[in-house]
Amino acid sequence: MLIVIGACTQIDCPVESRVYTVYNLVKEDGTTDTLKVDTLTITTKQQDGKLDTLLNSAVGITYYELGISYTQPEDEFYYTLHDYNGNIYKDTVRVRKEDYQHFESVDCAATYFHKLTEVETTHHIIEDIEIVNPTVNYNAKEEHFHIYFKARD
Repeated sequence: MLIVIGACTQIDCPVESRVYTVYNLVKEDGTTDTLKVDTLTITTKQQDGKLDTLLNSAVGITYYELGISYTQPEDEFYYTLHDYNGNIYKDTVRVRKEDYQHFESVDCAATYFHKLTEVETTHHIIEDIEIVNPTVNYNAKEEHFHIYFKARD
């Protein structure tokens, strides 16, 4: 009986139940882009209408990770890029997805995985964005998007 009870407590629930999307910055020629001196801030609206900062004044990055909502069919992100000349560019990115509950064990908290179905953006500083892997789960090392910023000096 003790073996059975001990076996029930050996469940490996994930420590972090949030899943993230990975955005790689890519140049038009397919090489890695870097925000060398430009700063990027990304915000989103919470359900109560308040803005939540997801990425704050990032500089020198070649990729970033963003969390996504559990059960909303679409997430909207507001990009603000400040270049070294003092110019400010703003774009909106909308990510549509299907959410599905992922079951580990009755002892673990509920988790949602996602299938990315569509992405669209305005084009003030973002040239294009594309889905390269639609499956969003615990694998935080996989890229999900390629994002192409317009040429900057």
